[in-house]
Amino acid sequence: MADLALLVVAGFAAGVLNAIAGGGTFLTLPALIFVGIPPVAANATATLSALPGYLSSAWGFRRDLRAEGRLSLRGIVIASGIGSLAGAALLLLTSDAVFSGIVPWLLLLATALFAAGPALIRRLRARGLPDAGPVLSFVVLVAVSIYGGYFNGGLGIMLLAAFGLLGYSDLHAMNGLKNALSVILSLIPVLAFIPAGVIAWEAAAPVALAATAGGLMGAGLSRRIANPNHLRIFIVLVGLVMSVLFFLR
Repeated sequence: MADLALLVVAGFAAGVLNAIAGGGTFLTLPALIFVGIPPVAANATATLSALPGYLSSAWGFRRDLRAEGRLSLRGIVIASGIGSLAGAALLLLTSDAVFSGIVPWLLLLATALFAAGPALIRRLRARGLPDAGPVLSFVVLVAVSIYGGYFNGGLGIMLLAAFGLLGYSDLHAMNGLKNALSVILSLIPVLAFIPAGVIAWEAAAPVALAATAGGLMGAGLSRRIANPNHLRIFIVLVGLVMSVLFFLR
């Protein structure tokens, strides 16, 4: 019961955070590992648990979904599919021992991206970078998608930074595409994780349901928060604490 309560609380809080600013993986992945789920299975389960929230967010931005730059929506989807499948395959080839050693570094990287993401995106947009071209755009999106298929943490910031590099300027279009690609970058790996038997279903169900409820509440709260930067600082602190704890494990 204590483990179930922890998973529900972590899932609900992650849903709220993802709806407002992102960073929910900083809570769900450590919680899943803490209750005894092997690291690789915990990462796969956290990816599945985040999927309902991504779906609802993508639906909310459906009218803003469009491509900018030199790569069409079809090309973007293909690049995301290839990269996410490669990332999922890479995770399945990673042993729990190796992944345990990588997790703190991934959490630290995701925390750094989350902290620096807004400033990075502003700088990229202010520089007015030259047209990346369709080939470079495709390669960049495949690389980011490999990261997303392997590790879901910090995915939104990675995608927004990539869009900035590729010449995107409409923030609503960037958010809409980010949410739609987050669905792809979670769904394709999950479809690979299920037959591989690495989903911890007994934990996935309560976390996913709680995250969905948290996402609904977070959508309403996001309109009432006067200074979202305070929440961002809190999420960064959580990420740093979790990174340190995993380094000490």
